[in-house]
Amino acid sequence: MADIPLQVISENSASERRITPSWSIGQLKRKLEPVTGIPPSSQRISLKIASKETIAVEAVDEDSTLLSNFPLSAYAELHIIDTRPASAKLNFNDTTGVDKYVMPEEEYEKKSDSVLAWKKTEKLGRFNPDAPSLEKAKIDGFRAEIRSRGIEVGKRCRVGSDDSRRGEVKYVGEVKEIPGSIGDWIGVQLDEPVGKNDGSIGHTRYWGAESALKHGVFVRPERVEVGDWPVLNDLEDMEEI
Repeated sequence: MADIPLQVISENSASERRITPSWSIGQLKRKLEPVTGIPPSSQRISLKIASKETIAVEAVDEDSTLLSNFPLSAYAELHIIDTRPASAKLNFNDTTGVDKYVMPEEEYEKKSDSVLAWKKTEKLGRFNPDAPSLEKAKIDGFRAEIRSRGIEVGKRCRVGSDDSRRGEVKYVGEVKEIPGSIGDWIGVQLDEPVGKNDGSIGHTRYWGAESALKHGVFVRPERVEVGDWPVLNDLEDMEEI
């Protein structure tokens, strides 16, 4: 009898396998152990055929009951359930106990086919001889923007030309907690709790006290418009009702 391709599905694996109908249930379970990681005694097998009917693949004597007694059909699904308690199962997704190879930094620097080697060749990042001057130009550009816009701590402003995002400038300077950023940021305490933080980032507080309400936001100078922006009063429109 010809082999039949079946989809073998378990908690940690799914693959196509060719099953021989002349095998016994016991033989099948022993062959499935290296595929699923489940011991034969802990396997509960069911067959799902095209009609969506699920048939238990089991018998009183599994070593003498052949698979040909079941309606095997090409690409039907063979589901294997692990009946062991959770504490007895192996967690194949947990890699915390697996030793990982870490290439020594000296060896990595000698490789010619690494990202580091490519950056050196293309003179990118810290390997760009103009990088210090480009960084300084960017920092100077932010400071010039701050001066031209008249941004100072204590001044009223709005953010992003959005009239509903009014507030007060609370901080001007670098924010080390923002990854990959250089140059000055503007910290604004918004009138309404529509910001991103409470005036702190990470473990650093730039202004105010801890609060569950997010009135704080850090933006670049070009997004801040200083002016006589009074605090919004949502009750003003009540007079027109």
